[in-house]
Amino acid sequence: MGNFSALILILLALAFFLRVDFIFYVIYVSVGIYAWGRWLMPRAMKNLKSRRLYDRQAFWGEVVPVTIELSNNGRLPIPWVQLQESVAIQLKHGEPLHQVVALNRGETAEFHYSVIARRRGYYQLGPLRLATGDLFGIYPEQIGFLPADYLTVYPRITPLTQLGLPSRLPFGTIASHQRLFEDPARPMGIRDFRSGDSMRQINWKASAHSASSGDTRNLMVKTFQPAISLETAVLLNLHTPDYTFGNRQDVAEWAIEVAASLAAHLVNQRQGVGLISNGIDPLASQQQGFDEVTGRLLRPSHAEIQTRPEAFMSAAIPPRNGRPHLIKILERLARIEAEETVTFTEWASTACLHLNWGVTILAITANGSEAVCQSLHRLVRTGFNPILITVEPDAEFGLVRERARRLGFAAYNVARPRDLDRWKRPYAGAAP
Repeated sequence: MGNFSALILILLALAFFLRVDFIFYVIYVSVGIYAWGRWLMPRAMKNLKSRRLYDRQAFWGEVVPVTIELSNNGRLPIPWVQLQESVAIQLKHGEPLHQVVALNRGETAEFHYSVIARRRGYYQLGPLRLATGDLFGIYPEQIGFLPADYLTVYPRITPLTQLGLPSRLPFGTIASHQRLFEDPARPMGIRDFRSGDSMRQINWKASAHSASSGDTRNLMVKTFQPAISLETAVLLNLHTPDYTFGNRQDVAEWAIEVAASLAAHLVNQRQGVGLISNGIDPLASQQQGFDEVTGRLLRPSHAEIQTRPEAFMSAAIPPRNGRPHLIKILERLARIEAEETVTFTEWASTACLHLNWGVTILAITANGSEAVCQSLHRLVRTGFNPILITVEPDAEFGLVRERARRLGFAAYNVARPRDLDRWKRPYAGAAP
């Protein structure tokens, strides 16, 4: 603005001094263009509408196409618009979006780029920077932004056909001698009617046959095999000091991957599964932010976590079944981070207090130390069915397995992806 005003004053002085009509004409045109741009540009940016279209969830390794729609809703054309999308380094796939386009009135333009899910997490996508101005560059550029959106990348999932776990692991209902309820799909026989029996259980055909035989004293009711509907909870230990082998962060990431694989398998078997973890969920923090380089959620500082670790720990997800519930678990596993919160031995017993009696607990942790096994033994005595799954390599895991057997539960060591090879099935897609 200052340079333009100075130029007009210089031209005006020359025009008066030289008495050249052409210079007056240039001044009139320049002032007219400036006035037109001053009126048009703010309205052009106001009438410029944009939106970002993409799938907000992605599985590990998936390429996600993103479409930017840019519309001119005004009555006048926009001479040029510059678009520049911000994409985190970990998501970049191909050329970034950085283009210039002209839009007629009512015109909509589409721009496409893609990102790749290289690592699980909760990422920021954008913001999109928009800039426009007049053709001559007289009026300052008008700047606008399309706010950032978010992309959830689920952990990698290893499809499983069987987990190699003990036969007493209850995938659904199992036979029981405790009559918590009876399963109508599993008839066992008939008996005499007793006070309190439901009228729906009366076997009218058998009762009529009994009456025809001269016995009219009692009605006959159907009996069924007793059953208990048992659920599974994944107990995921992400207390970093509990991990002692090699790169703690990599081993913790593997533990999260194992948890996601188990949860996906159980839901695919139409079984209820929940998630309990002592890891932190950065999204639950009141001071949310994103790293400018990686695009991932910033975690609270170590000092903040040490002050009150329970405030940052991930909230428990109760056991449920169905794909929407699995998506909820995978979203939590996408965001969760290992941190120094509460040790497994201090946390395991209290973490399971809200669970129903008889729930199977898949305890995923670093190793099967004696303290860990004693913690799971306390869960056995409480009425749960714990199963230990360790994720660190252990050359003497046979001792851990024997210790667990004596304490009343099974133990498995799944320290590398190839340890799951014997459980894999052919699978074309990335989703469970």
